[in-house]
Formats: sequence, structure tokens, C-alpha cells
Amino acid sequence: MDQHDPAKARFLTIQAVRLSGVALAVLGALVLGQILPLPEFVGYIFLALGAVDVFILPIFLAKRWRSGE
Repeated sequence: MDQHDPAKARFLTIQAVRLSGVALAVLGALVLGQILPLPEFVGYIFLALGAVDVFILPIFLAKRWRSGE
């Protein structure tokens, strides 16, 4: 009874992308708060990439995987 459901796999992939974006943004915030000893520009890069992962990439993936087209 273990059948592959592409819709479920796509949903879980989108959620994993969002979660990784949140983790990346938190990492960036930790760098900018000087909790992690990395250069400040790295924190801004992590924040920007995290925002892309949370807001833009899931929309792109959903449009690419849209069924019925």
C-alpha cells in the first residue's frame, strides 16, 4: 500500500524549502546580532537567501508543477 503520490511529494518539498529558508534567515539574524562570529555581509546574504526561499521559490515551484497544463 506504499504508493508514490507526486502531489504529496511536491507539497513536502515546498514545505522543506520554506523551512530551510526560515533556518537560513535565523542564521543570518544570528550573524547580524553578532552571536555568530562571521562577517556582517554574510548575515545579509543569509537573510536575503532565506527570504527568497520562503517567499519566491515556493511560488516558482508551484507554478512549475501545476497540473492541468
